[in-house]
Amino acid sequence: MGQLADRLGWRVGEPDLLVRSLAHRSWCAENPGTRSNERLEFLGDAVLGLVVTNHLYRTYPDMPEGELAKVRASVVQSAALAEVAAELDIGDGLLLGKGEDQSGGRQKPSILADAMEALIGAIYIDEGWSAAERMVMRLLGERIELASTGPGGQDYKTRLQELCARTFDQLPVYLVSDEGPDHAKEFHAVVHVEGRSQGSGWGRSKKQAEQAAARVAWENLLPDLESDIPDRLDAG
Repeated sequence: MGQLADRLGWRVGEPDLLVRSLAHRSWCAENPGTRSNERLEFLGDAVLGLVVTNHLYRTYPDMPEGELAKVRASVVQSAALAEVAAELDIGDGLLLGKGEDQSGGRQKPSILADAMEALIGAIYIDEGWSAAERMVMRLLGERIELASTGPGGQDYKTRLQELCARTFDQLPVYLVSDEGPDHAKEFHAVVHVEGRSQGSGWGRSKKQAEQAAARVAWENLLPDLESDIPDRLDAG
């Protein structure tokens, strides 16, 4: 857990807050007398929303309210938070009940996103607003900038994250390689969904390659999922 705090840039003053922020209710059910991360998640959700809203309001004075809302929604939605949590390896530190752990709880976007919000809430309590704001912007700043160039427009990584979280309850996995000299590198990304390759792409940066791969995967998956809707409704 100490390594996670270091990755977050959190100088932990109250170790109990770090433990509680990672405690899923399934773990608490098996350990009577312990508290889950749900209250911290509730607080962290509010802190996250205010940090992002404040940044958008001050940084983009000419952006209409409707566009501001779209950008904020794309950044604070569960799939985006789950991806950040996965990048930080938060899943490794989660306190889960045996059943939840065995069923893949450490990779579930909903659990990862909740833990990310709980950590934000814990940092806010432990170190205050400024520390929480710095941490949120360090982790989400690039995503905010990307979303602000055209909310939901060409951000296929976000589209694919939302689609996979909603449909499969897991996140897409990117494998990135590069070739060429340092001054002229090209990056190649392959994106896997449910263990299968769904798209690949090239770019002059890792992020460009991932966006290109995400676009192919999103365009491949969406028609199949839409055609499957009537069957799902009949099955329900």
